[in-house]
Amino acid sequence: MLALPMLLPVSPVDALLADPIGIAAVGVAGLLVALVIVLLVAWLRARSRARRIAFDRGAAERQRIELELALAEQTGRLRIIRELHEVAVHALSVIVSQADGARYAATADPAAGARAAAVIAESARTTLGDLRRVMALAREGEASVAPHPRLKSTRDLFAVMRESGLEVEFEELGEPFDLQQGAELAIYRILQEALANALSYGGQGTTARVTFTWAAEGLHVKVDDDGIRAAARREGLDPNDARSVGYTIDDDLKALTDEPTGRGIREMRSRAELYGGILTASTVPGVGFSLSVVFPALRFHNGVHGVKLDRS
Repeated sequence: MLALPMLLPVSPVDALLADPIGIAAVGVAGLLVALVIVLLVAWLRARSRARRIAFDRGAAERQRIELELALAEQTGRLRIIRELHEVAVHALSVIVSQADGARYAATADPAAGARAAAVIAESARTTLGDLRRVMALAREGEASVAPHPRLKSTRDLFAVMRESGLEVEFEELGEPFDLQQGAELAIYRILQEALANALSYGGQGTTARVTFTWAAEGLHVKVDDDGIRAAARREGLDPNDARSVGYTIDDDLKALTDEPTGRGIREMRSRAELYGGILTASTVPGVGFSLSVVFPALRFHNGVHGVKLDRS
């Protein structure tokens, strides 16, 4: 009998590799897989680079805002120092004249000399208060390299203003939430300017009532002072008497139609607008001055193009 040759089984892979067309197909498939891997790696790298660029742009924009605030702060501080310095120099010249007059008056009428001395003492105390404010502002400028004040620093601000002669009452309503440092700085500077104006225009003995009202996403800052009433009290007049404070119906009409537009108001409005805030200010006839700043969406506001950043 003849022995038949044994046939070994052939796998599909071997059969495919034995065929030139199959070899080409395997090569094309491998090339496609490698191409997909290369494209995937390139896409991941491009996505990571885009994220870094977006982050860097956001950081640069935030830094720009901080620098603008710092520049506005330094400019405002120098302006206030110059104005207070001019006031103090003028007051000192008045005191010197009063002292000369008191010296001559005392020789003829000792009672007149005593009255003149009382006037000189009052003028000197007022000038001393202005000089102390200049010193405080100068110290702030020297410490500008220190961390910027936060809302927690408002207690210290209130203490400084009380030492200068302004009575400050503070009330906080609602549940506070954390803010970005730039937003806190803007609110602090607005509050600082508002209290400084209350003291400057109302004088010593003026009471400023500060109210923080927190909402779910916003904050309402309100500063009301009684500078007109304080001036009447210093002159020994009844602040509740309309004639004593010079209150008329025309004052009501003016308060409804006119809006203060001084440099300080413009600076505070610019700070508020950086974080979507709306600032309004008006004189309260027969009472004093009122400032209101409403930040409707301050919780997630990043100060860049009014964009709301959702942290959820």
